[in-house]
Amino acid sequence: MNTELIQPRRRDLFAGFFSVGVTGFGGVLPQAHSMLVQRRRWLSESDFAEQLGLCQVLPGPNIVNMAVSVGARFHGAMGAMAAVSGLLLAPLVIVLLLASLYGHYRQLPLVEQVMHGLASAAAGLLLAMALRLLPRLERRGWCALVVIVTFAAIALFRLPLLWVLLATIPLALGLAWLSKGGRGE
Repeated sequence: MNTELIQPRRRDLFAGFFSVGVTGFGGVLPQAHSMLVQRRRWLSESDFAEQLGLCQVLPGPNIVNMAVSVGARFHGAMGAMAAVSGLLLAPLVIVLLLASLYGHYRQLPLVEQVMHGLASAAAGLLLAMALRLLPRLERRGWCALVVIVTFAAIALFRLPLLWVLLATIPLALGLAWLSKGGRGE
């Protein structure tokens, strides 16, 4: 097996990360690994692990950081721009097309029903996540109080999320501090 690494051109960076952007949905690091290490052989396994470690400590999505890092490694700022542009082009076009279609057809009953269904699915996913996290919640009355107040403010009173968080986060922190006897342990 030939293990010699290949030096990509800028257009190769664009095309390689474009393929990741087109085929990836959600966690795309496995596709990026396959493209970078196995198919295109731009990085070795250890190079990929090193790049990924760097990308994980930087702010932002790991895959975007990976595109910047790999692109810059081979062609500086222009390589980083080529890789990120390739990665983001297809999702950007898809989102713009969907937004345009939605803007044009949003009044149709079928589109309204689909959007209600998607909203219900999203709410169900959030509820499932909350139920999964519930057993890890400390068994203290004040924890339940914060959950109930937050839920009521958003779901029942329809208060803006930002304002609710700005109020409940300090409340939760203060109650946690007081529950520790004000010692900050």
